[in-house]
Amino acid sequence: MGRIKQIYLKRVAERLIREYGDELGTDFKENKEKVSKYADIASKPCRNKIAGCVTRMVKAKKSRVE
Repeated sequence: MGRIKQIYLKRVAERLIREYGDELGTDFKENKEKVSKYADIASKPCRNKIAGCVTRMVKAKKSRVE
């Protein structure tokens, strides 16, 4: 079993995907930079968690489409 993400992380990730979905991809390092660019995240661990959540959501979305 994996860790459960906090709901505020999921909400921020969903909002970023809705607004900037075409620019976000499946690469964590690129998503990290884009999350810090598009959202005002103060802490580095929180930014990394949101970027990881975005990456997982984008991968899941692509696998459902295919």
